[in-house]
Amino acid sequence: MDTLISGTVVTFTGNPFDIPATEAVQAHRGAAILVQDGKIAGIGARDALMRRHPDAKRVDHGEALIVPGFVDAHAHYPQTGIIASWGKRLIDWLNTYTFPEESRFSDPAYATRIAETYLDLLLANGTTTVTSFCTIHPASVDALFTAAEARGMRIVAGKTCMDRDTAPTYLRDTAQSAYDDSKALIDRWHGKGRATYAITPRFSPTSTPAQLDALGKLWAEHPTCLMQTHLSEQTDEIEWTKGLYPSARDYLDTYEQFGLVREGALFGHAIHLEPREIAHLQAMDCSLIHCPTSNTFIGSGLFDMGARTRESLRVGLATDTGGGSSFSMLRTMAAAYEVGQLTHTALHPAHLLWLATFGSANALHLQDRIGSIAVGMEADLTVIDLASTPAIAQRSARATDIWEAVFPTIMMGDDRAIAATYVMGERVAPAGAA
Repeated sequence: MDTLISGTVVTFTGNPFDIPATEAVQAHRGAAILVQDGKIAGIGARDALMRRHPDAKRVDHGEALIVPGFVDAHAHYPQTGIIASWGKRLIDWLNTYTFPEESRFSDPAYATRIAETYLDLLLANGTTTVTSFCTIHPASVDALFTAAEARGMRIVAGKTCMDRDTAPTYLRDTAQSAYDDSKALIDRWHGKGRATYAITPRFSPTSTPAQLDALGKLWAEHPTCLMQTHLSEQTDEIEWTKGLYPSARDYLDTYEQFGLVREGALFGHAIHLEPREIAHLQAMDCSLIHCPTSNTFIGSGLFDMGARTRESLRVGLATDTGGGSSFSMLRTMAAAYEVGQLTHTALHPAHLLWLATFGSANALHLQDRIGSIAVGMEADLTVIDLASTPAIAQRSARATDIWEAVFPTIMMGDDRAIAATYVMGERVAPAGAA
């Protein structure tokens, strides 16, 4: 049956970093979306669409905001259980919390339980697509792809690879096993339904040159995969990396020399970049993934959104669970706004919604399928209540335009603001779901 989903529908006409934000991102009151077979078949005035499709199932969300489903472009689902753990610096945090927790994913039953919990938390927060690192264990990858398939979600994920003695013995693979395991997982999952495989070296300090070389060769053999890793998250990490790769020109070169820097590469954090790195990332059309709650929580630094968007780099937005302190893309948008203020880039609410949807989809090279409400796109939708708490309601009531009504929810909202989540046109997570 066709479905008409109505409310205040947000559409995109362009990039808000290139043209005025309120021209690029528009909110249409009294609008509706026609969904057929999981895709968007029409957008228009609610009453007109109702007359043209009298037999369609109708779901009216009143004045609630309907946006594309949120796209979280960088996360670590195995860190679900250790989110909001106290730590000093990145390496301390990894050794104290992350690595011991990731060792538990050798148990397929545990991996399945966390994968299902994690994806349900995302849906309750309005996130319909995620890009996640798994662990070195192939079962951890199978668990996440299986859980996403059961929920109909679009998913990008891959087996984390680490073979250097900087990683604990119990979490090391080898250059050959990383290649073999990843290849088998690509054959099993890449392109199946809504799944995309990402070749996943954790970061240069935990991989030997032999492993990065093997993964570069694997990517060359499977060029439609993505590649995800970390880059220039903390200044002490950069110095550590340079010490491990003394012949490299800079951090990016530790990937570049092994064929891991090209279109389809996703670099998490990318805060402390050198001029050569920026120029080469531009030239190779790589994607940078901004993780604002993580960058402040772990004390990594401030990503310069203004500079990177002026350079026309693809930039996605991400929670970086569990280095990030929330599963919510609303909280992530709020943190991105605050970081922007500290880097002299005032992000409009329209910028923030675009980054959490189309911006992230574009970073993942999935912008032709998700990230916007347009005819032919997959019908992943998030419905936002702009008066979800008394504090937000009293502020929103004073708004003189739609953006003034939206901004309090971005800054103060959480899962209570998610009135509904739709995956391929099917409602899957009402507010308060867990």
